[in-house]
Amino acid sequence: MSAGITDGSPLLSIEGVDKTYGAQRVLDSVSLRMERAERVAIMGPSGSGKSTLLNCLAGLETPDSGQIFFLGKQLSSLGEAEVTRLRRESLTSIFQFFHLLPTLSARENVEFPLLLRKDPKKERDASVEALLEEVGLVHRAEANPSELSGGEMQRLAIARALITEPALILADEPTGSLDSKNSERILSLLQQLTERHQTGLLMVTHDLEASGICTRVLHMHDGRLKETEA
Repeated sequence: MSAGITDGSPLLSIEGVDKTYGAQRVLDSVSLRMERAERVAIMGPSGSGKSTLLNCLAGLETPDSGQIFFLGKQLSSLGEAEVTRLRRESLTSIFQFFHLLPTLSARENVEFPLLLRKDPKKERDASVEALLEEVGLVHRAEANPSELSGGEMQRLAIARALITEPALILADEPTGSLDSKNSERILSLLQQLTERHQTGLLMVTHDLEASGICTRVLHMHDGRLKETEA
């Protein structure tokens, strides 16, 4: 099961977040509430602010104003160590180009977040084996990323994202570099696994098929976020 929320607060609450680069306002009073295990898609043209919002949630960028609450905690009020722990264990990311560690095997890539968390080896081995089985990569466990196909690499990235049993996965165009057959398989896998593990999913995508696995679809234009019909 994913990290739980015990106080009744939403999984994620974004309140009036702004971000500018020079004279350009990239995020304009963005607000969003997500409940536990909800899947939300954000669509919109390139340059509309979608990836910048994900980057703010992942800690890669800092909003100019506004508040972000995750698991009931205001991120700006936490110390650096606590934010790092929260993001390492409870909020993970999947990217269009996988971001796998090239010198590690498939098994080691999935295990790596558990090593950072210093989980016991017996527990690590069991967790890694179970997730590799779920994504259909047990037979490729000792292969390096360069030996895997694009679809296999994205399945591996999903396994790595889920290994810490996070409360939320941030996915930035997770099928953007895949052909239609692999895209369909990845989307089905994401839907199945987030449901099974009760993990929230916030996905940025241009793909209508990808948005179809989500329970809500939002549209971003010129830094503003609006709800549309799923």
